[in-house]
Amino acid sequence: MAVKIDKGAALANLSLTPLIDIVFLLLIFFLVATRFAEEERELEVVLPDASEARPLTSKPRELFVNIDKDGRYYVTAKVVDLPQLQQILEAAYVNNPGRASVVIRADKRSRLEYTVAVINACKKAKIRDYRLTTKKVEGGRWKAPGLQSGG
Repeated sequence: MAVKIDKGAALANLSLTPLIDIVFLLLIFFLVATRFAEEERELEVVLPDASEARPLTSKPRELFVNIDKDGRYYVTAKVVDLPQLQQILEAAYVNNPGRASVVIRADKRSRLEYTVAVINACKKAKIRDYRLTTKKVEGGRWKAPGLQSGG
């Protein structure tokens, strides 16, 4: 004896409204999260030149430390002093031991001592993966920003 299943009634009761709501919420979340990640790279600093700089192939998940020409430190778009920066770096190491990474973006008009202070803070916090950003000059033309490894 064959059993007859009415497929039309089962699909008619299925509502897609909650699924569409979830998709829109996820879309909004990722749009907002992407915006905050880009703010780290928007601070206007003039990067120094390096002939061996390589372009970024993907966006890394690092802690960005920006240094302006007056020697002020910026982390997550907030001005911090050196002791606060040290605490932030130590917290980054504790939260991600052995894999914490720092990108140092120093204005080329800033004094070297500010960059060295950030490198020293990284070493005190046991962070070995730190990088200095530069721009590559080729034939007198600016190329894509790249990273120089530190450590």
